[in-house]
Amino acid sequence: MSKYRILKPDQSYTFIQYFLLPNPTIDVVAEFEYSYERTELKLPIYFAEVSYLEFLQNYLQRNIKLFNPMAEISIREFMIAPILAEICDQTKAQLYSEYPINVDEKLKGTLDYYLHKSNSLLVIEAKQSDIRRGVTQLAVELIALDQSLDDQSSLLFGAVTNGDDWKFGTLNRQQKLITEDIKLYRVPEGLEDLVRVLVGILSSEA
Repeated sequence: MSKYRILKPDQSYTFIQYFLLPNPTIDVVAEFEYSYERTELKLPIYFAEVSYLEFLQNYLQRNIKLFNPMAEISIREFMIAPILAEICDQTKAQLYSEYPINVDEKLKGTLDYYLHKSNSLLVIEAKQSDIRRGVTQLAVELIALDQSLDDQSSLLFGAVTNGDDWKFGTLNRQQKLITEDIKLYRVPEGLEDLVRVLVGILSSEA
């Protein structure tokens, strides 16, 4: 962990600026007095039948043949949004796009996707290619949520994706600990595992 300050006291930062930082995630979150680790997460999993899986699989397979993977907006519209829309329809969760948060001058910006149901929530950060730096931005977004929410949930969930690969992370609010899962979920071949985790998170009472 670096002993030098990364963030300039007199400078304002938005979430996207944390994606651009070259510093390791552990050093960035330490600026807010949070800790960080990488390990295998035991994420909630939905075990019942997923009746819409075949439809979603075929829909994404078609989209893969149509869209331009070089544009982030195309990835969001063709590969990410369809999954989230179906998940929210099935779980009755609320889905927000470009959700604004403004905690202070160091914690502000918009969340690409914010899913909420009861005490369960999920933040999705969409990135064109760089999952590694996307994790840093996601971690800061989870910190912003931790400091802005007044509910009693003990664990916040998030994911960063480039459309093909999905990586999850959590924030333990009591321990102020951000954990990055070492596992990647790949679409479309790993779609069922991904869907079961997404539904599991939104069905949990963390």
